[in-house]
Amino acid sequence: MPGETAPTGRPHVHGASAALALRASHADRDRTVDVLRRAGGDGRLTAAELDERLEVALTARTLGELAGLTVDLPLVAGGSHGTAVGVGEVLRIDQRGGSFRRDGRWAVPRRVELRSSWADVTLDLSEAVITQGALCITMDMKGGILRLVAGPGVVVNTDSLSVSYGTVEVPQAVDVEVPTTLQVELVGRIAHSRVVMRPPRRTFRQWLHRGSA
Repeated sequence: MPGETAPTGRPHVHGASAALALRASHADRDRTVDVLRRAGGDGRLTAAELDERLEVALTARTLGELAGLTVDLPLVAGGSHGTAVGVGEVLRIDQRGGSFRRDGRWAVPRRVELRSSWADVTLDLSEAVITQGALCITMDMKGGILRLVAGPGVVVNTDSLSVSYGTVEVPQAVDVEVPTTLQVELVGRIAHSRVVMRPPRRTFRQWLHRGSA
């Protein structure tokens, strides 16, 4: 029922609602502010609209509040460093040179559309919020590298990926004792590029206790 709360006092949320209800970080607010300022510079927002949305963005508490500020704006703004914002079905990344990184507690969409040239792109899934069991990454990459950081339970399929003068370093063996939490499918094409999947780096505490297990 609406408004029902769990014993902890937190509201019951499911699926995409769970992602939108996550608390926003300073980095989340900064990304939204960047998109709003670009939209203002492009003439998509009036000066009054820009001021109003910036004020809300700087005090937003959840990802849902931030997503509402950019729902009528392009998800990707150009620039040498690339920008991607929003929580939803698609994450679009358009990167020309430089690097792009998404990590921490970010909401994994159903699809990632990646277009890049001579860029370093990292998608760290180790702390990401996974609300569905499948992710399709459509690739058009020339030069550069895509790094996928993921722990046990994430399975990557590259059968539909066309590779020209590139390498794909993705483990093929699957640990049947670990339940699959996310199936990632790479489709599209890469040229003079690398795709690398690696486990998360150990924290200092994990490194200290590596031999105690």
